[in-house]
Amino acid sequence: MIYNKLKIFSQNVRKNTLTVNTILETHCHFDIILIQEPPWSIICSISSSTCSEGEVLVGAPHHPNWLSFARPPVTQLDFPRVLAYINICLSSFHFSLCRDIINHRDILLISFFTNNICSSIMNIYSDTSHSALKYLKNTKVNINNLLIMTSDFNIRDWLWNPSFPHHSSILADLSNLDLLLFTNPVLTRYSNTIGKSDLVIDLMFLCSGSNELNNHAIHLDWRLTSDHAPLTITISIEEEFVQTAKLSLPKKSNKKEAFIKEVSSIIKSLDTSSLLNQESLELVVNLLVARIEQVWNANTGKVNITKHSKKWWNGDCNRSLNKYRESRSLEDWKSFKKIVKTTKRSFFDIKIQEIADKSQGPWKLMNWVNKRKLPAMEAIKYDNQPCLSLDSLWNTLHSSFNTTLHCQVDISILDEIRNKQVTAWAPFSKEEFKIALESCKNSSTPGLDKLSWNHLKIILIDDVCITNIIKIANTCIDLGYWPNHFKRSSTVIILKPNKLSYNSHKSFRPIVLLNTLSKLIKKVIGERIQFHIVANNFIHPSQLGGLKFKSTIDTDIALMHIIQSGWTKNLLISTLAFDIVQFFPSLNH
Repeated sequence: MIYNKLKIFSQNVRKNTLTVNTILETHCHFDIILIQEPPWSIICSISSSTCSEGEVLVGAPHHPNWLSFARPPVTQLDFPRVLAYINICLSSFHFSLCRDIINHRDILLISFFTNNICSSIMNIYSDTSHSALKYLKNTKVNINNLLIMTSDFNIRDWLWNPSFPHHSSILADLSNLDLLLFTNPVLTRYSNTIGKSDLVIDLMFLCSGSNELNNHAIHLDWRLTSDHAPLTITISIEEEFVQTAKLSLPKKSNKKEAFIKEVSSIIKSLDTSSLLNQESLELVVNLLVARIEQVWNANTGKVNITKHSKKWWNGDCNRSLNKYRESRSLEDWKSFKKIVKTTKRSFFDIKIQEIADKSQGPWKLMNWVNKRKLPAMEAIKYDNQPCLSLDSLWNTLHSSFNTTLHCQVDISILDEIRNKQVTAWAPFSKEEFKIALESCKNSSTPGLDKLSWNHLKIILIDDVCITNIIKIANTCIDLGYWPNHFKRSSTVIILKPNKLSYNSHKSFRPIVLLNTLSKLIKKVIGERIQFHIVANNFIHPSQLGGLKFKSTIDTDIALMHIIQSGWTKNLLISTLAFDIVQFFPSLNH
């Protein structure tokens, strides 16, 4: 799907949680939602190591279909007064919070990429002292391609409110942003106090030369209990392709059964009798890969990619909301609030019961009461410079994760190790492969060969199939050669958990998705080597990590033994713990 426009919604919600939840549930057709004066309230108490009653968790409304962007508060009194929600379908645009450019509780600057071009949007709340506007005036900033600035500006001026006789010079000081004000003398703030006049104080500034200067709307009937009417606009952006469909093999379907059956036939028909050299090994493996690819394409179908979760919002909520919008009565608002609360509680009670009935039981629910992890929303910095293009981001990650790509490995250090008796490598057995398959999780993401562990578990039940795979594995060992297909992989960059900030490349790590068949053979080889080195005492007794039947409990027992031994001798015990920084990139893979 080609995106060349963004639908933007903006409103001051006056710290009302239900208003924000209603916006997130009913306005999913918008791409960006900009909120001024969002609610920051106590969500729940989370477990704490310092307080028996738990630690109070304060936050703004969260929704699984939206990415939330807000400046992290420095103190309890420093909660931001601007918030943005980005539709999760646009996550490929790489939205980032630009705190390195503007760091103010009332200003939210967000950048994103379309067609390798960086653009920005700005959300502002201007209080009665206009601290945010003064900050912009006094701070020299260089903002790339600022498309829109929207805000509750709290400024009256005859330019946009003809009934007001005076002119303000505050906004004129922002000429360096290269924006034009959309002037439409339509009321945006409606006073609830008798005797106070309605105002025009919610404004939009668009990029100079924009074709959308006369293309924004004010929706009085959408404002709910807020005294500010929402503003909406559709702006143009550089064209960007967003993948909305993919080839997929439906679970528990005839297509899946046909795929497994055809792959099984392909492996059975492999001619493994002439695997005598590297060329013949490559030929057989490539033939296997090509035919599996053909079968995959023949049995898969296109499915829409949706990142939206199942909604608790239902028809009763819609009807109650529409009734309130028509009457604007307090009784209808209370009725709407009660229906929303009842509907949400009923929905999540069912979800909780479903999770509690599963194998993991109630422990999986602990994630619901833990502190929510912030998304990686800030631009990554490298050499004190933000990565504001895909090329710079690629260079940063590549130089971080492949620092030793061309470094030569000095294997002469192995000469210091005393030679052991040479042991012949025995051919693989069917039992080794079956045991290795048993411990593999069906939920693991497959590699480029599209085969999952679940597929292989079914396919390799057949005696001929497992025999042919074993012949390929034995040939790899005999020739000392690993086929090219087994080396191909895709790399996914994921977050390291529990980081305070994700503006550094060191807060991420790569996950390599290998082809599943090569992973199976490597797994069997690894099991064989580990058994051999443990059986021959090649492993130091202090090595407890990465070994079967060893865990952190063994580490704790060993440490406690050392401590207790020291105490019996009236000695003071000190422990030195260290971590190897950037261990993965320091190895030549």
